Amino acid sequence: MKLIAIAWKDTLVQFSNKLELLFYLILPVLFTFLLSGAGGQQAQKSQVLVVDEDGSELSQFLLAELQKNDDLIVKASSLDSAEALFQDRKAVAELIIPTGFETGSLAGQPAPLSLRKVSSDANADAAESAIGSTVNSLSQMIEIARLSVIEANRARPFNSQAELQAYFMNRLWATQAAVAVAPNRVEWVQAKTQGAPLDSRAQASIGQLVTWVLLSLLGSSVLFAYERNRKTLQRVLTTPTRKSTYLLGTISGQLAIGLVQMAILISFGIYVMHVPWGRSPIGLLMMMVSFGLASVAMGVTLGTATKTERQANALSIMIAQVLALLGGCWWPLELFPPAMKTAAKALPTYWAMEGFDQLVLHGFSLKTILPSVGILLLFAMVFFLIGVRRFRYE
Repeated sequence: MKLIAIAWKDTLVQFSNKLELLFYLILPVLFTFLLSGAGGQQAQKSQVLVVDEDGSELSQFLLAELQKNDDLIVKASSLDSAEALFQDRKAVAELIIPTGFETGSLAGQPAPLSLRKVSSDANADAAESAIGSTVNSLSQMIEIARLSVIEANRARPFNSQAELQAYFMNRLWATQAAVAVAPNRVEWVQAKTQGAPLDSRAQASIGQLVTWVLLSLLGSSVLFAYERNRKTLQRVLTTPTRKSTYLLGTISGQLAIGLVQMAILISFGIYVMHVPWGRSPIGLLMMMVSFGLASVAMGVTLGTATKTERQANALSIMIAQVLALLGGCWWPLELFPPAMKTAAKALPTYWAMEGFDQLVLHGFSLKTILPSVGILLLFAMVFFLIGVRRFRYE
């Protein structure tokens, strides 16, 4: 009951200032959302206008192929309308399929397509590249279908041009179907040891959790300074409460606050950011507890080295931000120089990020995170020993 009473008392003291909720809940959620890129505007697709002057089945086939590109909005338009929209910069490119496109293709001499694009525009350049890729692919299919027509005509001449065109389109559709199921000639393989592709949402969710929970739990030092300056720690001496009981109650309460904060941020990551936090619930719980203990232990040690609340608050913010930056919470460690990546292994934030990354980004098993859990518990033990030895009521 003493432990519960001490923990509850510390919770009331910590949140007596409503501003504390800003650092405990509002800013962590806001920073997670913004740094993930989810708060930005979604990239808009580039609009391409297609003027079909040929009006043939082959020109419609080309239009359908262009519309399959997920990065473009391809719309059929009249020449006058396309010219007006293009001049108003409402479309990045204008493609004209000229008269005689199908007839020329059957003869092996297709009429050249006309493409206009907005100058000095990255989206227009990307649209030109996508259109060129589609046209090149279609040219190969047309050539295959044309050669098929030639061979079929040798075996049995077609009765009419309409019959020849129908056979040509039939072979073109068949070629398209064959290309769609053709096996890849080159297969890209990436070793698992090279790591998973960077996921900005997961990086933000994990990094901001480590940053803000560490900041909250280092704030335990402020709590110790607050009670020391108001002589409430000395009053504990007048009660049958041992120093170990008081410290254990304070540590338990702060750990519970940190675990609740982590649970909130993880829930936000799962349901809002769609980050796969739930791959290993047991492993996740082990990481949460070990990281929470290491952070509280650092707060206890910091509390023995500070005299005033202002000093404790300033140091806890500075230390949390520095450890977060060097531990890879704000930017992936892959972007750091090799020397810094090696030095980061001496920080608890590095092992917190390592363990959470392995669970969330890689989906590794419980066994894989045990080194991270063990090192975080070692940090906790060392800092607790230092903090308890240096702890004073005055």
